[in-house]
Amino acid sequence: MNYLLLIVAVLLSFAFVFITKPKNKNHFKLLLAFSGAFLLALTVFELLPEVYEKEDAKTVGVFVMLGILLQIFLEFFSKGAEHGHVHLDEGKTELPLVLFVSLCVHSLLEGFPIERHTSILYGVLIHKIPIALILSIFLLNSKIKFVKALLFIIAFSLMTPIGGYIAAHSTFAETYYVPITALVIGVFLHISTVILFESSEGHQFNLRKMVVIILGIGMAYLL
Repeated sequence: MNYLLLIVAVLLSFAFVFITKPKNKNHFKLLLAFSGAFLLALTVFELLPEVYEKEDAKTVGVFVMLGILLQIFLEFFSKGAEHGHVHLDEGKTELPLVLFVSLCVHSLLEGFPIERHTSILYGVLIHKIPIALILSIFLLNSKIKFVKALLFIIAFSLMTPIGGYIAAHSTFAETYYVPITALVIGVFLHISTVILFESSEGHQFNLRKMVVIILGIGMAYLL
């Protein structure tokens, strides 16, 4: 059921964009800010205490930093699609392979902690919805064939459940649970903080964004 939720959320986001045809991704900035705050707070409240309790602090710190570096590396290819930016030519007729691969790696890693943490499942779920909406706007506004765009979204929707399945059934994932989780923490920290920094346009105070950020943190704490 948890895996199905992740798949359905992405596919429904694609269907919503296909039916309503929104042209401007800026309409989803508040949802993006909420998802960033929610995911960041869950990472701090749930994942960080667990890994530091189970492993040497410096070792955990090394893998957290490696996760941050990995995400920075992936963004050289995805152009920031993981936090709501798609800087690719809409005139292209072929699927951007580097975007697809980097998003798949990112999504696969997201699935590892959800097997043991239901709250992280909700964080990833809420993070995926605005990303799927923005990605769908790009795909449907581009000259890429609809079938290819749909296959792209279906594959994207499957990656996180596959990551969760590997975490649940792989001896390797069980043995190296702490380092892998610390790596994912680094990915989450980078993604969520970039979302929050970018939500403050021109470093100006925005009351609506502040309210949704506080709401995201508060809901994460209550979980």
